[in-house]
Amino acid sequence: MPASLHLQPLDVGVQIPYHFRCPVSLELMTDPVIVVTGQTYDRSSIESWIATGNTTCPVTRLPLTDFTLIPNHTLRRLIQNWCVANRSYGVERIPTPKQPADPVTVQSLLKTTSSVSSSRHARLSAVRRIRGLARESEKNRLVISTVKACEVLLEVLFCETSRNSSELTHELLAVLAILPISQTECVLVSSVPDRISYLIFLLSHSSIDVRVNTAALLENVIAGTNSPEIRAEISSHDEIFDGVIGILDYPLSYPRALKVGIKALFALCIVKQHRHKAVEAGAVEALIDRLPDFEKCDAERALATVELLCRIPSGCMAFASHALTVPLLVKVILKISDRATEYAAGALLSLCSAVERLQVEAVAAGVLTQLLLLVQSDCTERAKRKAQMLLKLLRNSWPENSTFMNSDYVACSDVVPF
Repeated sequence: MPASLHLQPLDVGVQIPYHFRCPVSLELMTDPVIVVTGQTYDRSSIESWIATGNTTCPVTRLPLTDFTLIPNHTLRRLIQNWCVANRSYGVERIPTPKQPADPVTVQSLLKTTSSVSSSRHARLSAVRRIRGLARESEKNRLVISTVKACEVLLEVLFCETSRNSSELTHELLAVLAILPISQTECVLVSSVPDRISYLIFLLSHSSIDVRVNTAALLENVIAGTNSPEIRAEISSHDEIFDGVIGILDYPLSYPRALKVGIKALFALCIVKQHRHKAVEAGAVEALIDRLPDFEKCDAERALATVELLCRIPSGCMAFASHALTVPLLVKVILKISDRATEYAAGALLSLCSAVERLQVEAVAAGVLTQLLLLVQSDCTERAKRKAQMLLKLLRNSWPENSTFMNSDYVACSDVVPF
């Protein structure tokens, strides 16, 4: 907890020295830095100031001709000593901040990585250092991306030398999996068929980490491109669905495999003409079997994928054949999030419209109560519209003398006309 929080209100017998406070936030500085005018600010405050378009020093109003931030180590040590001296008042010592990645250092590491004259050990060490920096913070990943690191790393990944070094390949995939891919870099991967084929080949690697990192890179490429043709070309390979669903089906507990797997599968299923490939590869069984294991955001994506696959005949029939489909979809309504509810209602609408027996199953699973609660909730209008359409579809499956038949809300048709 930041020390400043321990001092609010300031009636505990200790005051923060004026020169320890950031001129912008007026709170105790945890990472003091000096700007070109010589003024010191807390790093987060001055970065926010600059990020909003300001080009002057907040105190002096002089122009910031250089946005370099120099750590004020002397002041930080004084602040730390003050925190220790006031520990009895509940003040915690501020941690020594990690310095953001230096662009010059990153460029040097990239040069070592891409140089054919560098030894295998030197290249491996350089990539590992880049990966370590990337994992530390979003700020570091931005710095690394700014110097076009992905472009260099991708070229190295696909060169013959790297393919002959499994360790280097694994490290390159690990760092590329966590860096944002630009449109240009997406083209760099997708414009050469052999590169996509190589990544698909790696989806069947014996190491689950290699498979997951490869899937993450492929998902970044698919989601990062503006070209429908590129997305369609990548998703035209049967093996890519096999590989991604294999990650979802990984038998051991590996949360990242679920997260990356569902992101990749959703990205692939956005391409309508190849959704049947997902069904053929076993996506339906994987989605239903894994649905209870997903975290909130991933569950939303999984349910969105279910709804997409329910829009094609083969997907609809496959979900209809799985005994747990309807009970699970009914159960998640209003349980995870508004989006998840909308996707579940949409999938149930498609299923019950296509297969009449599922209407009875849905009613038996308690869908009527869920839908009536949904239409009276603060859920999205699209979710409510889908719920009302489903209620109308299920009228013939309601139990005789059911109180639902006389529901005032169901009788009302002026909210969203059927």
